[in-house]
Amino acid sequence: MTGLRARQKRLRHERILDAALILFREAGYDAVRTEDIAASAEVSVGTLYNYFENKGDLLLALVTLEVEEVLEQGEAVVKAPPPDIAAALNLLIGGYYDHSNTYLTKELWRTAMALTIQAAETPFSQRFTALDRSLTDQVCALVLELQRRGLARRDVDAVALGQVIFNTLNQMFIEFVKLEEMTIEALKAAVARQVEALALMLRPQD
Repeated sequence: MTGLRARQKRLRHERILDAALILFREAGYDAVRTEDIAASAEVSVGTLYNYFENKGDLLLALVTLEVEEVLEQGEAVVKAPPPDIAAALNLLIGGYYDHSNTYLTKELWRTAMALTIQAAETPFSQRFTALDRSLTDQVCALVLELQRRGLARRDVDAVALGQVIFNTLNQMFIEFVKLEEMTIEALKAAVARQVEALALMLRPQD
């Protein structure tokens, strides 16, 4: 019986998130009410609040799904990177960007970012920051792996460099979500130019 209750709870959680995702993408975050989400998920409003305190929590859950899946994809790149700095970095970063619209639209990303700025001490903001930290750590791990394989200079602080790379790709992503006309392809091309310049400085000297 305990296993059945746990499964039912998990299924309700998934239904609520699926409903929120569809409504947020179709109508926009501001236009959607928690009552709308509950009705679409076929649960009571009270049940919804047992899982999520507010719309912000629902948006954060979707951000978390996005980032957790991106991290899982990125782990494969870190474990077996292409034998070239630029190719490895572009593969990791490109995976981040390609997945960025799986759950969230540009409008939803803007909303999530705004919530972290407006209330920096809230659990939402702290969790969002923690997710960014996990992505930063993965970029650092890739740089360390490239150094270990002799593909990148070992006299460079890998953690500091990984942080710089993440800050750059994150800033470019912010520009991407701000500009409706900017495509993923344009974003990846812009970052690839920067990565190539960086790779030229990091390749070991023969």
